[in-house]
Amino acid sequence: MADQDAGGTDRPTEGADAARGRAIRVLLVDDHQVVRRGLRTFLEVQDDIEVVGEAADGAEGVARTEELRPDVVLMDVKMPGTDGIEALRRLRGLGNPARVLIVTSFTEQRTVVPALRAGAAGYVYKDVDPDALAGAIRSVHAGHVLLQPEVAGALLSQEEANGASGGGRSGSLTEREREVLGLIADGRSNREIARALVLSEKTVKTHVSNILMKLDLADRTQAALWAVRHGLTD
Repeated sequence: MADQDAGGTDRPTEGADAARGRAIRVLLVDDHQVVRRGLRTFLEVQDDIEVVGEAADGAEGVARTEELRPDVVLMDVKMPGTDGIEALRRLRGLGNPARVLIVTSFTEQRTVVPALRAGAAGYVYKDVDPDALAGAIRSVHAGHVLLQPEVAGALLSQEEANGASGGGRSGSLTEREREVLGLIADGRSNREIARALVLSEKTVKTHVSNILMKLDLADRTQAALWAVRHGLTD
């Protein structure tokens, strides 16, 4: 699964920055300085990741994201004042294209669903292995959404309880759009979908935009859940 939305906010495809010699620009948003320091110390030894700034709360995180235009934001959920979920909503309202990776703990697992609904590209736990964290940053930057099965199930249950958008509109999709939607649900980035279907990435991006518009969905996470609900996955 990939971008938060497809109309102009698709992030660079996997390997694109590396090919241009450009590191993935990361912003750290956490109210604990020791956490930010630890994250920075590890990430700065990664050849393809550059920490471009820090913020101590959600409001500052939004301001710094607008100022620095990072590729990926590592966002804590529980922060004084503006928390991570509200910061996500503000960034989405501003149309900021940064990919947001939520940093949470097992005890805050219930916050993951609202964070994903607010536009997060995925989440990692605070005790994540350092190499896995770097991999998660690369993954969301490449256009994937990190969505574990139990969280996908919780999202589906919540959407069903609330009356999910896009229901009953599958007939409006073309066969090609249904193929693209199924691959989004499989966790493919635009680049991978293009390779699988022998299309250009620009064409795939257009298909994704059309899918979201036709199904009245906000982002690719919702599109993937829609595909699961309607049996478009293997």
